[in-house]
Amino acid sequence: MNAINPWALGVFILFFAATIVIGSSIQWIRGLFSKKTNASSHEEWSLGGRGFGPWVTWFLVGGDFYTAYTVIAVPALVYAVGAYGFFALPYTIVVYPFIFLVMPKLWKIAREGGHSTAADIVRARFDSRALEVVVALTGLVAVMPYIALQLIGIRTVIQALGLPGDLPLVIAFLSLAAYTWLGGLHAPALTAFIKDIMIYIAVIVAVTVIPLHTGGYGALFASVEHAQTILKPGQGLPYATLALSSALAAFLYPHTLTGILASRSADTIRQNAVFLPVYTIVLGLIAMLGFMAHAAGIVTTNNSMVVPMLFQKVFPAWFAGFCLAAIAVGALVPAAVMAIGAANLVTSNLLPTQKDPVRTSRLTSLLVKLGALVCVLFLNAQFAIDFQLLGGVFILQTFPALILGLLKIRFSAVAMLSGWLIGTVFGVSLCWMDGLKPIHPVNFGLFSGNVSTGLLALGVNILIVLVVSAFYPAKKAATTPQQDSVENPA
Repeated sequence: MNAINPWALGVFILFFAATIVIGSSIQWIRGLFSKKTNASSHEEWSLGGRGFGPWVTWFLVGGDFYTAYTVIAVPALVYAVGAYGFFALPYTIVVYPFIFLVMPKLWKIAREGGHSTAADIVRARFDSRALEVVVALTGLVAVMPYIALQLIGIRTVIQALGLPGDLPLVIAFLSLAAYTWLGGLHAPALTAFIKDIMIYIAVIVAVTVIPLHTGGYGALFASVEHAQTILKPGQGLPYATLALSSALAAFLYPHTLTGILASRSADTIRQNAVFLPVYTIVLGLIAMLGFMAHAAGIVTTNNSMVVPMLFQKVFPAWFAGFCLAAIAVGALVPAAVMAIGAANLVTSNLLPTQKDPVRTSRLTSLLVKLGALVCVLFLNAQFAIDFQLLGGVFILQTFPALILGLLKIRFSAVAMLSGWLIGTVFGVSLCWMDGLKPIHPVNFGLFSGNVSTGLLALGVNILIVLVVSAFYPAKKAATTPQQDSVENPA
């Protein structure tokens, strides 16, 4: 265990605690200064009143899309396996056209129908309570490993500061719980600005100073084995399929969809899709920290500690504390949106008749975080990034109902339920067989290679949907205004 450095710990506490206090008090402040705002309403707590403009949406969507996954897990994977860890870059590039083309349509349907979740939209399209429930439950299950990744991020930096035992995990859980309970969606929307500024400062300084400390970028790459800078034989297929499956899953999660539905207009979403690639540049620089750790002589068997150890070795204690606070805030902001998105599923789809939906949402978000805590304690994932990829296996099974449901081709609810069930069972079974790894070896004739488990399960899901739809076609019904808006979105 590291000795506690008072400068590093003091700076960390200052920035991390300030973020929690600011986020937790934002609802109260808004209630004081805005007579038109009902700070205690469920829509204010869960969707920010659906009034976020381009700037707030840009920071919020980027804030819940680029998480501890980005700052902790990606460099850790690059440190351990080299170029293979860069699959996160093409995945984020592929996802932006998807946002531009599809998300404004979903936003329009949600706004016209008063929907706040993916399950709401699916229910309106297929008129199936059963399908609504399974989509909501899938979102809840899928988001827990993702929140677990954020808890790991906060725990990791607190451990790096020298705090002992299980105390870092307890602090991570309690800080996240208080921040979400009091602040609602306005908390991460506001503090996403703080988070991004802190991350930008930490990354820009890191990619400038660390190479100088290690002899420049030439020396940096020379210190890394050549085999780590290129994909090894057999890594190309899992690299490509993980990138594709991650891109398809990215905006199906409750938290990313919550950021979209909280936007003021469809044009706001399109503008964000154009400018969000800026985050990919930062992601590429962050991934490089895995190589920089090798150049700086970092040696560890705990891959999640790579970036904190690198910052502590190269930077003075006070700036290392600032960088570690940036990572912790970078986990806190998206984890709050994840918990809120999951809570929306409960109050809107699983327990929609609650008299006090805000209280129910707060309790649900707390229970979801407890579920994430269980994931941290009992799931044996070698790399923190596996938590995000395992969640993707689940959430991809909602792709047919939510995205294919936008097409003019009418699929039946029976077909969607059958595809979801078989796809989920198939994906979970493969993950269990492979020791909770997100890729599966496939041998089919002359074809042999490792493929994303989520993509395999999605393929099975869609196949079942097509087959069952042939035998149980969708019932023809009179077109309602809401159906017309789905089939002919602006």
